[in-house]
Amino acid sequence: MGDDMGVEAATINDHSSSGDHRKEIDIYPLSCYYFGSKETIVFKDETLSDRISRMKSNYVAFGLRTSVEAVILVELFKHPHLLLLQVRNSIFKLPGGRLRPGETDIDGLRRKLSRKLSACEDGNETEWEECTKLFLVRLPESRKFIVPKNLKLLAVPLCQVHENHKTYGPIIPGVPQLLSKVSINIIDI
Repeated sequence: MGDDMGVEAATINDHSSSGDHRKEIDIYPLSCYYFGSKETIVFKDETLSDRISRMKSNYVAFGLRTSVEAVILVELFKHPHLLLLQVRNSIFKLPGGRLRPGETDIDGLRRKLSRKLSACEDGNETEWEECTKLFLVRLPESRKFIVPKNLKLLAVPLCQVHENHKTYGPIIPGVPQLLSKVSINIIDI
């Protein structure tokens, strides 16, 4: 992935003490990007209950799990849209995944975005601990996205995900509120 995709050094929900200092991000039309497909990703778990069992045993063995996820914005119909992965036609996920032991947040996010767009379901049960960090990713003016065949990469309007916990789970509906701290410049090409 290199430095083409500007992974922010701070999480979106960074509570900096500088009062009026707002981050800015330029977003480009969806038509500037190319979307292709690659081989499918093999999921470790067939069902949600299998995933919960695996997560519980991993928590007992390794402790806190840390994940990083990318907030990637594009413009469509003069409105910002969030790029989400759709898994099995029902589960929506931000691109990203679990950090390896000793890996920094930025390096892990770069690895996840460059090698694959990983996806996994979020369970409603929280009997293990997990720390998820969201990063605002600055896209260049054009980029090629190659997505595994068993995943769909969708551009979803921010207004659709806002407070829509039933469809998008516990994390994604909070992204519009976190983005209220960011000035979004829509670049017309």
